[in-house]
Amino acid sequence: MAITISEAAADRVRTLKKKRQTPDAILRVGVRGGGCSGLSYHVDLVEAAEPKDKVFAFDELGVTIAVDRKSYLFINGSELDFEKTMVKTGFVFRNPLSNRSCSCGDSFTL
Repeated sequence: MAITISEAAADRVRTLKKKRQTPDAILRVGVRGGGCSGLSYHVDLVEAAEPKDKVFAFDELGVTIAVDRKSYLFINGSELDFEKTMVKTGFVFRNPLSNRSCSCGDSFTL
């Protein structure tokens, strides 16, 4: 399986890269311990992938995603989306491996 990205999320990444004037930046996603459900997602723009990262290039969308190997075990098969609502604006992971997530959607458990 792989990580996928929605058009809305890709658009947001392109906007952030333009705003930061980093057209070659890579979106690094991962999982960290913490949050009310045990694990939380992490998203950042970086200059380059780490040597052991899994890299997914979405050339047609102008986005490349890098995931460290440990995090990949927790988010394999996920779709990265971007939502803007009255309550929250930000990236959203649609993770088929998640058994439960907190009400804010920022943390999860397997």
